[in-house]
Amino acid sequence: MITFYIWCCDPTHLPIPAEKPGTMRSSLTLVGTLWAFLSLVTAVASSTSYFLPYWLFGSQLGKPVSFSTFRRCNYPVRGEGQSLIMVEECGRYASFSAIPSLAWQMCTVVTGAGCALLLLVALAAVLGCCMEELISRMMGRCMGAAQFVGGLLISSGCALYPLGWNSPEIMQTCGNVSNQFQLGTCRLGWAYYCAGGGAAAAMLICTWLSCFAGRNPKPVMLVESIMRNTNSYAMELDHCLKP
Repeated sequence: MITFYIWCCDPTHLPIPAEKPGTMRSSLTLVGTLWAFLSLVTAVASSTSYFLPYWLFGSQLGKPVSFSTFRRCNYPVRGEGQSLIMVEECGRYASFSAIPSLAWQMCTVVTGAGCALLLLVALAAVLGCCMEELISRMMGRCMGAAQFVGGLLISSGCALYPLGWNSPEIMQTCGNVSNQFQLGTCRLGWAYYCAGGGAAAAMLICTWLSCFAGRNPKPVMLVESIMRNTNSYAMELDHCLKP
């Protein structure tokens, strides 16, 4: 009787479907695959815009000038005879304290943290397309919450950016008439809109899709785990009943 019970509880007798050789298994649903793709697109768009100095366009000494939060293209230097000349090259500020305003310093930190979070989630989502059991339904929802936080951080950085338009360096580029939320003769660049658009897509679209991204636990795997535990208990009982 005991022997028959053990045989019935043996998980090796469960019919497990054969897997096709060379088939890539995924832990994501079809919606999850779309979520992984959009997550990668939004993360790359926001992060690329963060590093490119094309958030704000103006002019100084007859030369075009552009800014991001911590980078600048074309800047004035003292030449011979103490006259100002424009150096036409792009680069970042020499130090964090050299960033023109406190608002832009905060924007640099907040936006960078948001981009890092979006990139981390996007990397995990892409790995979920190639690895089984990496992303469950609950894990997908947690990753969506992280995307919402990342998008919120980038959006906060975009909201902080206009607070630095009253710094002397920006006013010199914007006709000396710029102020907080007033551009003067300057204009916003495409990178600013790209960063904001990527953050909005991550918060609204990716967060919603993440709720349906992960697969539920497979019933066969759950039954196999239960039967394995039952088998161990039956073997212990059989050992105890033997004289």
